[in-house]
Amino acid sequence: MSTSVVEPATVPEPELPQHRPPALWKRIGMLVLIGGFAAFWVWALFFASKEAVNKIDDRAWADRAERICVAANETREALADYTRIDLAGPELIRQRADVVDAATDIVEAMLDDIVAQQPTDTKGAAIVPEWTADYRTYIADRRAYAERLRDTGQNLPFYETARNSIPLSDKVATFAGDNEMPSCSPPRDLAQ
Repeated sequence: MSTSVVEPATVPEPELPQHRPPALWKRIGMLVLIGGFAAFWVWALFFASKEAVNKIDDRAWADRAERICVAANETREALADYTRIDLAGPELIRQRADVVDAATDIVEAMLDDIVAQQPTDTKGAAIVPEWTADYRTYIADRRAYAERLRDTGQNLPFYETARNSIPLSDKVATFAGDNEMPSCSPPRDLAQ
């Protein structure tokens, strides 16, 4: 009897791809990208102006405006009515419209008092009229809202004009914040 030995079949080992370093242009591109990113942050943290974009130089004008706004806000806040409006009928909604109009009258008079005197610096003279125009549009939006409340007798949400997808109240508030006159921000009394 003869025994034969069967040798196992040899499986060839797969060829592993050889690891090649990235092409020179890829390495240079990554270094340029990382260098540009680092340079941007160095500039932003150490060299870029830290002053607010909307800040005007006439600090006396801003201080005067803040005092006017503080007094106006105290008067406006005295109008607050804490009646639950969600259970209200049309008559209570119409009364709410009257309160909105009274509060808007105060805001409009406040703005009139602020802009009765214009800033003396060039930047202020250029951007305060834009801020005033945005604020007046916001005031018109409040007036239109009060009319909708009266017309429908329903507690509708308040919508305001937006420019470049930014609500005007945000633009007006940013200017007020940049000039250290936070009380001159538009009131948020119509939020649901």
